[in-house]
Amino acid sequence: MNTAPGAPAYAVVIPTLGRPSLSAVLAALATGTGPRPARVLLVDDRPPHDPAPLPVTVPAELSGLVETVPGRGAGPAAARNAGWRAAGEEWIAFLDDDVLPSSSWAEDLAGDLAAATPATAGVQGRVFVPLPADRRPTDWERGTAGLATARWITADMAYRRSALEAVGGFDERFGRAFREDADLALRLLDAGWTLDVGERRTAHPVRPADRWVSLRAQAGNADDVLMTRLHGRDWWERADAPRGRLPRHAAITAAGLGALAAALARRPRAAAGLGALWLAGTAEFALARILPGPKTTEEIGRMLLTSPAIPPAAVGHWLAGRYRHRAARPRPPAAGPVPRPAKGVPETSVSTAVTGQLAES
Repeated sequence: MNTAPGAPAYAVVIPTLGRPSLSAVLAALATGTGPRPARVLLVDDRPPHDPAPLPVTVPAELSGLVETVPGRGAGPAAARNAGWRAAGEEWIAFLDDDVLPSSSWAEDLAGDLAAATPATAGVQGRVFVPLPADRRPTDWERGTAGLATARWITADMAYRRSALEAVGGFDERFGRAFREDADLALRLLDAGWTLDVGERRTAHPVRPADRWVSLRAQAGNADDVLMTRLHGRDWWERADAPRGRLPRHAAITAAGLGALAAALARRPRAAAGLGALWLAGTAEFALARILPGPKTTEEIGRMLLTSPAIPPAAVGHWLAGRYRHRAARPRPPAAGPVPRPAKGVPETSVSTAVTGQLAES
């Protein structure tokens, strides 16, 4: 990696739980071409009481550039806020600790930032997910592959510091790695900023996961509730986000609970009918997960084990989100990149003055 005179200065911020993949991220940054970051901030998001040092190997090429910033164990949104606020550079390139920037990532990032206009708040990298070539992907692998088409994914996203300051950074009520990036992007767009897609490329390998990962992922339904509170019911379309199966999960859960209630009330015909509906819905869900996959014994067993549990878990998290975020309201509009006209000053005059200032900068 080399420096390039005149290249926009930037810092890299990586929130981390100390995964082994973190060392691979730093190795990729060290061996690539293009301008160095001014600093690389590793935000240690492990529980604050953990006394062990962050397990990471820092390449010699990045010696003196890597700093560790203490997090609060409050999730990636809070960790990213701690990182960008500790950096003084105008551009902050956020990376996850399980991605692999391409060999030309820094060089391409410099081009992405140079092409940004004064109204550009952020430039997204192009993320791709390597999948097995010799078999169909598993349910977990297909879910991870969706990151390749996700908008504004912070696995590789460069933001302008002044834009982050204008909207207050990431909303730390999003405690998981889910929806916090879409929330920030929508707030920036509402404030009048623009978001671009750059040319740099980053691989996002599929992390190893246990059989219960799909069940834990249902916690995201609570985050969807918060998104609706903050951005209205049309946020799905604005963020180009898939709606998921929550209505079907609710119907399956209702059928199962109804069958149980009917059985307790000694109404066998109602219990049988509702039980058949629950079974049909659960079977359809399981088949929808099994048929696109590799159909191995292990994968089928995992789908049969988790498919009955996912609908009630999804509904439970949704209900919990409705309660937890019952008081959440949209934030007041933030200032955008173009100043609003002062009282009594025609908007066209302000726009002309701003255009002249941008042309001179």
